[in-house]
Formats: sequence, structure tokens, C-alpha cells
Amino acid sequence: MTATDSAVVDALVAQNARYRESPARDRNIAALRDGASAVVTGQQAGLFLGPLFTTYKAATAIALARKLQADRGAAVVPVFWLQTEDHDLAEIATCHVAPSRGVALELRLPAGDEHVSVAHRVLPDEVSSRLDELHGALSHMPHAGEHLDRLRRHYRPGTTWGNAFAQVLAELFGEEGLVLLDPRDPALAPLAAPVHRRALLEARPIAEALRAQATSPVHVREAAPLSFFHPDGPEGRRCRLVATGEGYAEVGSGLVHTEKELLDALDRHPLSFSTSALLRPILQDTWLPTAAYVAGPAEAAYFAQLPPLYAAFGLTMPAVVPRIHVRLLEPKTHRALDRLGLSAAEACGTEEEVLARATVHAGGSEEGDAITRPLLQGFQRAIDELVPTLLAAGEGMDRAIEKTKASVETAVSRLLAHYAKASRHRDLARVEEVKRLLDWLWPHGVPQERVYGISYFAAQHGERAFLARVLEAAGSLAAEPVDLPL
Repeated sequence: MTATDSAVVDALVAQNARYRESPARDRNIAALRDGASAVVTGQQAGLFLGPLFTTYKAATAIALARKLQADRGAAVVPVFWLQTEDHDLAEIATCHVAPSRGVALELRLPAGDEHVSVAHRVLPDEVSSRLDELHGALSHMPHAGEHLDRLRRHYRPGTTWGNAFAQVLAELFGEEGLVLLDPRDPALAPLAAPVHRRALLEARPIAEALRAQATSPVHVREAAPLSFFHPDGPEGRRCRLVATGEGYAEVGSGLVHTEKELLDALDRHPLSFSTSALLRPILQDTWLPTAAYVAGPAEAAYFAQLPPLYAAFGLTMPAVVPRIHVRLLEPKTHRALDRLGLSAAEACGTEEEVLARATVHAGGSEEGDAITRPLLQGFQRAIDELVPTLLAAGEGMDRAIEKTKASVETAVSRLLAHYAKASRHRDLARVEEVKRLLDWLWPHGVPQERVYGISYFAAQHGERAFLARVLEAAGSLAAEPVDLPL
């Protein structure tokens, strides 16, 4: 692991100077210049910071940097990599707000399929209307003003998605000195060129090594480079390349470029290339002395695919540390759990699963012996009386008898399942309680942290107070979900 190149640090100084002043961040950038290592995490620039797990990744990186610094007795700096190279605007153009007064809110901005890196996409006029909707939903909360004012300062029509996201994130974690890095900075483009050059020149052996991996969550095309090409310039469309007999063809248009043409384009306009999901960690660890990367579950899976790529670039893979998983428990959530007799973990799953657990805790039975016993016993007595007659009919009757028994048992089991479901749903109050609980802890069938953004919690509890609780939870670096009462 080497020290951060001075040109990278210079770019970090210039980038982070655009954000609200943070002495802690200035000290961390200076520490990188002096040889500090880094704990890195990153995420796409989601609307109003996107889902809660973005906040949890930043908090985990900060907590891990503190721990490594204490363990090593040497400076370790948390760095957030802004994934502004990505072009999937539709994936980040929606923000979900946790239920206020019983109603959840979905905020969505238009997102065309233009395949342009989000670094070069600006917020549309509609962002003002979405902020008005957010104000309408949260303005009654005690700390809404501070949070909504911050969002309005930065999420303005004409502002780039990346800058709005970065400004808010930098302010929220200014006290912790979180350093932000935007790879689409023109000042950094020449420093990325050697990575893209090797990705082009060694595309075939790199692809073969990656395709040979037993675990390959990210598909790798044969002989295809891991760089995206922007044939119309840095702010134009972003194209994957596939190998052809004449060179490399753009996926979609089919336009072919020779290897020399691509290398010449790289020399003239290095920002006309950007990294794929697999190449991004290589660029990251070429620029930064990364001690650890804080990853979400999907990222951790594709990092397992990367040893051959790190070997091809002569780099040592950093430790991959999972971000914390948090279940936020409001007082009303606690009360609902108590009424249903459930733990937070038991309240995560499908509605039927959670309702079944709540029914059992309420003293109900999921066994249904009173129904199944007489049905099956009566059938068994009847079939036993008929067995001699049936067997006398000839060969194969023994198998037919056993098959019939199994069919009847299956049919009775299905009848019992329908009965149990109907019984559970008779208690309408319990059903509604479970639905409200799932809206909080397991919305849309996934964990809370993958759906709701920070806004409700910041407005209700205050930004700093909420972040302090999250940072405290992140200090455990727990692999299992952490229940965080608020």
C-alpha cells in the first residue's frame, strides 16, 4: 500500500473545498497527503441521499476508520466514492419517505434512458415540486425545518445530481471529516487513463480470468474491456464495448472502433472513458491506499470475483467489510411489537408469515389437530377396511393405495392451510396492526433500509441526533441486523 499521489490529493482538496467548511475533513485530506491509509465506501447519487443504507455505509466507513486508526496507531481516513460515472438515472430518481401520519410518500423525478453518466445530468424543474411534497408530509415534525432547508439549498433545478448529493452528505458528516471523491473530475481523468489503457490492451486475458471464476455475479463478455467508452465526448452516451474481428463494437449501435482509435481517444480525452462495476475498485485502489472497503451485500459478492483483476493490475485487494444493517424502531413500532408479542426480527417477512407468528403469540394454534385428526383418522379406518378387497384386484394396487393416502394427506393439509389463513384474518385489528408494522420494518417485501430515505428520521429526531445514534450503532461493526430504538 502506497501513499496517495499528490495529484489525487490536490484534486480532493479542490473538490472538497466546494462543500461547507469542515476542519475535520481538511485534516483528513492532509493526512492522506502525509501517507494515511483509507477506508472507502461509495454509492450512487440518489435523490435526497437515496435509501438509508447510503447513510449506513458512510457511518460504517467512519466507524471502521476510527477502529483501524486506534488499532494501528496511524491515521486512517474515511472516504466516500461518489459513483457519478454510473448512467442508470432511473435507479436513483425515486425517494421513499417513511409513513408520516400513517401515509408513506414516494417522490419521483423523470429519468430518460440516455445512458449519460449522472455526473453530467442536472436536476429538472420538478425537483422543486418534490421538495414541496416533502415539506407537506414532514413540516409538522419538530426538526423538519433544518433538514428541509438543507435539501432546498442543494437540490435545485439545474444542479447536477452528483453535486446536490455530495453537498448534503458532506454537511451531514462534516464533523466526522468524511472525505468525498468524485471520479468524473476532469483533473483526475489523466490519472485514470493508465487503468483504462491496461483494461483495453489486456481485455482478452482479463476477461478470460474473470470468466473462469467459479463465482461470477457480474457477467463478463468474452474479450470485452471493462471500461465504458463515451464516443460523443465525456458528457455523451456511455457505451459498453464488445470484441469483434476488427476491434471493439459499441453495444447498441454496433459501430466498430479499432484498438488504436480507442487508445488515441483515451490520449486526447481521457474523460471519454469510465469504469464498470468491476473496474471501479481497481481505479479506487490505484488512487488510494485502501485498507478496507465497506460494501453492501451485492458489492461483497462481486468483490469475490475480483482477485484475478487485482492480480492483472498488480494490486493487493483490500479487506471487504460489510456495512451495518439497522432496523430503526420508533416508539410506535415498539408498542406495536409489544401488542403483537413479536421481536423486530419476527416482524420481518411476508404478511402471512408475520401474521402467523403473531397468532401463535396470541395463543392461537397453527396445528389444527382438531380438524386434521378426525378427517385423517376416519379416512384411515375406511381405507384399512377396504385394503383386502383392493389388493385382491391385482398387481399394482398396493402402490395405488399408498398414492391415494398421500394425496388425501396433501389435500387435508391444504384445507388446513386455508382454514388457518382464514382464521388469522378474522382478527381484523391484528391484521391491520401487522400491515402497519410491515410498512415500517419490511416495506415492499424488503428491509426498511433499502426503501426509506433519511428525511422522516431527520425531521422527527434531528439530523445530528439521528446520525449520532447511527454512528454509535456502526461502532459495533456487527454483521447481523442491529435494532436501533429511537
